[in-house]
Amino acid sequence: MKINFSNFFAISFLLVSVGVYASPEEDRELFHDYFEKLFPNTEYSDYKNGVYSIDSSSREQWESIEDFPPYEINIENGEELFNTPFKNGNTYAQCFENGGIGIRQNYPFFDEDKNMVMTLELAINNCRKKNGEKPLSYYKGGPMADISAYMAYTSRGNKINLEIPNNQKALEAYEHGKKLYFTKVGQLNFSCADCHVYKTGIKLRADIPSPAIGHTTHFPAYRSGAGRLVTLHERFAGCLSRVRHKPFKAQNEEYRNLEYFITYMSNGLEINGPGSRK
Repeated sequence: MKINFSNFFAISFLLVSVGVYASPEEDRELFHDYFEKLFPNTEYSDYKNGVYSIDSSSREQWESIEDFPPYEINIENGEELFNTPFKNGNTYAQCFENGGIGIRQNYPFFDEDKNMVMTLELAINNCRKKNGEKPLSYYKGGPMADISAYMAYTSRGNKINLEIPNNQKALEAYEHGKKLYFTKVGQLNFSCADCHVYKTGIKLRADIPSPAIGHTTHFPAYRSGAGRLVTLHERFAGCLSRVRHKPFKAQNEEYRNLEYFITYMSNGLEINGPGSRK
């Protein structure tokens, strides 16, 4: 694949140079322009499908899997869990707008009362604690992934429209997420951007890294390698482990800010979770 190096250096400079701060909207426009030139035959709306938006051979196999999706039972389990009353008689529906239906695209958002990024999975556990229940694990699939999958399923077709408020803490959270995305870490000295911006479309070992745009649309995702649903933050942890960097704890500030940044980069894309991936 021929890389347009003028775009390559432009996105590197504007997004990561010390002391250079573009607005979030300028960052997003630069991202979109970069990928539009890199993959001119890919419609923006198709980036919700990850690597399958740029690799036709992988897409054919993926579409055959989606005919009989392996996560159907997870959606069913999630719906049952979502509607099962807590010991106090309340359900998850009491904790979310619109009863929790069709709202996946509203997360993450910056909670100005708490001065922090709020993700859907964190909100699910906050709901449980508010109702006297123990929090669910964010790892290894299970109830958290199933509930999140059900809520994503009810939101399919709804478009991400993340707004970053004119709030210093919100802008700092965005910048911190952006910095983590482009910072090389671990013994292998890799960043998220190394795979998903600079090397996307190029085969690394047996896989082609997916484009940076659209990463949050389809989570939780059923990963065939794991044989189960994987939440977004578990995927973050897996990537860090692969470059030999100690993962952060799920739902800590680093991951929440990272999710905030990459979700903003995917504004305008439809939710299509849960999805299936290798």
